[in-house]
Amino acid sequence: MPTQPLYLGIDCGTQGTKAIILDAASGQVLGEGAAAHTLITAANGRREQDTTQWLEAFKLATRRALLDANVDGQAILGIGVSGQQHGLVLLDDQGHVLRPAKLWCDTESTPQNQRLLAYLGGETGSLERLGVVIAPGYTLSKLLWTKEHHPEVFSRIAHILLPHDYLNHWLTGRSCSEYGDASGTGYFNVRTRQWDLQLLRDIDPSGHLEAALPQLIEAHEPVGTLLPAIAQELGLNPWARVSSGGGDNMMGAIGTGNIQPGAITMSLGSSGTVYAYADQPRVSPDASVATFCSSSGGWLPLICTMNLTNATGAVRELLDLDIAQFNALVAQAPIGAEGVSLLPFFNGERVPALPHATGSLTGLTMTNLTKANLCRAVVEGTTFGLRYGLDLLRNNGLQSRSIRLIGGGSKSPVWRQIVADIMNTPVVCTRHSEAAALGAAIQAAWCTARANGGEDSLEDLCERCVSLDPASETLPVAANVAAFQQAYERYQQHVATL
Repeated sequence: MPTQPLYLGIDCGTQGTKAIILDAASGQVLGEGAAAHTLITAANGRREQDTTQWLEAFKLATRRALLDANVDGQAILGIGVSGQQHGLVLLDDQGHVLRPAKLWCDTESTPQNQRLLAYLGGETGSLERLGVVIAPGYTLSKLLWTKEHHPEVFSRIAHILLPHDYLNHWLTGRSCSEYGDASGTGYFNVRTRQWDLQLLRDIDPSGHLEAALPQLIEAHEPVGTLLPAIAQELGLNPWARVSSGGGDNMMGAIGTGNIQPGAITMSLGSSGTVYAYADQPRVSPDASVATFCSSSGGWLPLICTMNLTNATGAVRELLDLDIAQFNALVAQAPIGAEGVSLLPFFNGERVPALPHATGSLTGLTMTNLTKANLCRAVVEGTTFGLRYGLDLLRNNGLQSRSIRLIGGGSKSPVWRQIVADIMNTPVVCTRHSEAAALGAAIQAAWCTARANGGEDSLEDLCERCVSLDPASETLPVAANVAAFQQAYERYQQHVATL
C-alpha cells in the first residue's frame, strides 16, 4: 500500500484544465499541472469547445502534476473531477461525442430559453416547479436548440452529459450525475433532488431524452474505478476510485471549506460567482439567485455574472498590457475612475438578467480618457456586478462575515482591496487559488474514506487541507467604502437605463 494517501483533483474550466496532487494526510498539495483549451465562437453568442481538447488537457495536466509532485501515478487512490457548469455534451450509443460541447457562456439558445421560460409560467412558474429560474446558459435550452438546429444529431442522442459527467464517463464508462452539477441543467428539481422527466417529455414526447439521462448519485458516492485502458494511458492506479465530482462552483465551495453556514466564497474567474452554504433549500424569490444543491450534502445559493476576467483580459489585450502593468494602472487611477464607467456586459449578462446587453463605456471627457481610468473602470464595473449579487444573497438571509476569494483575479492585491471596499467585508484568499481542483481532490478523499470505512469526514478533510493565506487578508478602509458607495450608485443608475 502507498505510504501517503494521494488524490488527483482535476478542474476542467473554460480556459484550461488544472490538476493537483493532494496528500490527504498532511493536507499538502504536492504538485500542480495545467493545460489550455480554446473556444469556438461566433457573433451570434456561440461559445463551444471541442471535447477532445478536454481529454488531451486532462492527460497533459495530470502528467505535469505527477512530475511536479515527483510521485508515481500508481500511488493515486482516488480522482475527483470538477467541471464548468451547464455545458451540454451529447454522445451516441457507441459513446462518441456528436458535436462540440455548448458551454455555460453560450447565449445562442436565448430564444429557446425564452420560450421554455414562458412555457413554465415565467420566472415565478420556473421557481415553483424547479426551485431555479432557467437562464440561457443552462443546459435545457441547449437541448431544444439542438432539436431545432441539428435534428439529425438530436435523433442519435444516447447520453446527455454535463462536462464533468462526460469526463467521469471517459474515465469509468459510467453515465452518472450528482445533485450539485445537475442543479444547473434546468430539468432538475433542487428541492426534491430529482430530474423533471415531464419537462424533457414535453420537449421530446418519444421519451428519447429521458432515456439518455445519467443516473443520479449522492456527492459521497463513487462513480467507479478507472477503465484499464484509461488507467494505462494516464499512468494511474487502475483501482483508483473516481468520486462523483461536481460543478466548478460546488467543488470551489469544498476547496474553500465552505461546507457550513457563515462563509461566502467569491470567485474572480472568467465568470464571477458568489455563493454560500445552506443546510435547507430556502429558494429565494429573486430570479437571479440560483439555489443549487451543493456537492457536500446541502445547498449552495449562488449568483453568477458572465463577465469578469474575460472582460478585464479584453481591456488588457486592447491596451497591450501584461498583468503587472494592468494592476499598476488600476492602482494609479482614483476610486470611481474620475467618472469613467464601464458596463462590462461583453457576453450579455446573467446577473442582472440582461442576456442581450453589450458592453458600454460612459462618462468620458477629454481629461479623464486615460489608460489608468479604463483599467480601473473595468475592474470596478465587474466587481460592482458581484456586489449586486452579494446584496441579493444578503437579502436572502445569508451571513457574510468574511469573503474567501479565489480565481485568477484574487492574486492581485489591488483587486482584493477593491473587493473588500466595495463589499465592506474582510477578504482573505485560500493558500491554493485552484480551489475547484483542490475541492475535487478533497471530495475524492472523502468518497474513498467512506467506501473503505475510514474515519475522515468531509469536515475533517477540509480542516486539514484548506488553509487561508494570512498575508492576503484585506480589510475594508472606511473612506474607500464611502467613495465606492457613490460610484456603485452611479453604476446602478447606468444599469437601470438598460
